[in-house]
Amino acid sequence: MTRPARFEVLGVEIDVAAKTVTGRWAIGDEIFVETALIPEGDLSQPGVTGAAELWCLLAGVSYFKTSAPLAIDLGPIGTAAHERELLRRFYIAGLGEFALANDVDLSGLIITGPEGTGPTDRAHGDPGRVLIPFGGGLDSIVTVAELVPQADEAALFVVERPGARFAAIEVPAAATGLPVVRVERLLDPKVLDSAQRGYLNGHVPVTGVISALAVLAAVATGRGAVAMSNERSASSATTQTPRGPVNHQWSKGLEFERGLRTLIDARVGDVAYFSWLRDRSELSIAAVLADLDEFLLLFRSCNRSFHQDPDRRLDTWCGVCDKCLFIDLVLAPFVPPEVLAHIFNGAEPLTQPALAGQLRVLVGLSDETRPFECVGDEEECREALLRTIERPDRADDTVLAELAREVALVHQPSPAPEPVAMIPERYAPPTGLG
Repeated sequence: MTRPARFEVLGVEIDVAAKTVTGRWAIGDEIFVETALIPEGDLSQPGVTGAAELWCLLAGVSYFKTSAPLAIDLGPIGTAAHERELLRRFYIAGLGEFALANDVDLSGLIITGPEGTGPTDRAHGDPGRVLIPFGGGLDSIVTVAELVPQADEAALFVVERPGARFAAIEVPAAATGLPVVRVERLLDPKVLDSAQRGYLNGHVPVTGVISALAVLAAVATGRGAVAMSNERSASSATTQTPRGPVNHQWSKGLEFERGLRTLIDARVGDVAYFSWLRDRSELSIAAVLADLDEFLLLFRSCNRSFHQDPDRRLDTWCGVCDKCLFIDLVLAPFVPPEVLAHIFNGAEPLTQPALAGQLRVLVGLSDETRPFECVGDEEECREALLRTIERPDRADDTVLAELAREVALVHQPSPAPEPVAMIPERYAPPTGLG
């Protein structure tokens, strides 16, 4: 297809009475419209305008990707040069997987727009009132367990399409006993019909968009903190290409976290955006979950639980995808095999011969590219395997033992990284770093 010349941001509209923000974007004569409804929000609060503009700038990535032109015009939203550079990085690095899949080179992307600063009405939310984006998986449950006791008030944050509810989120959310702040996100239906319309398609940095919505919801509900659950290995590249590293989890990584904090400070106000788990390995996080009996049998991280088509959505772990295999791997050092078998419906992924090839990829004993999934890096996968095989209840697993012997020959643990101090002083550092 011939790529059009320019992607335009047409602006964002705030409807205080309807509790909605609506973004508009254009490529040529084609207009895209997305609306977010915040039922509990007061959109007249100071800071909402800046937060809505920030959401509009990031949410446009879903529509930019339909043809990926090499020019973005920010339209009516004034920005400083450093903000435009941060946005450029969001579109290039955040769409790295998309660009690889579609053989598109975004390195020449140019972002222009009027010079300006964020709105003058700045948010002054209470940092003791924290909003925790929640997906029902391992990481967000650990954040809830550790952070909530230190907050004056905590609420979960969930983004969904109008009318959608996912059991994988709703069941563990109910178990936390916390209130849920919801945002209904109505995508432009044209992007859901990409194949028929001839659009380019592929992965977008959706965590970045959800983060911006969380900041908007926090401002609209008087909260001064948004606590993500993004761990250390989210910053690691999934693969290396001639054009540079590609990271499926880029918008969960440290670079994005730092960039978004800068944008929030410039455009929104006093909202602390941070990841509670930034210095943690997935292995150390799994160790915490293993002791949370009330959640161990409720949590779910399998992507099949979130399929948009209800007929294809699973109410259990699929047990065969890379995400299921990885979660089993990091829990295995801490959880008995019979419990893991129960979690995975009698078929623990680590014990399935058909998944042996996928496991070799995870621990770096294969030339195949690591999966484009939210899984940990090679080093922590190797460490998890080596710890698992030390358990007495794994002594009879000759397949895992042989794989562990291969891993031991090449495993060279890296020195512990320097802590990244981005957690507000209001909260004590998390325990169990590792």
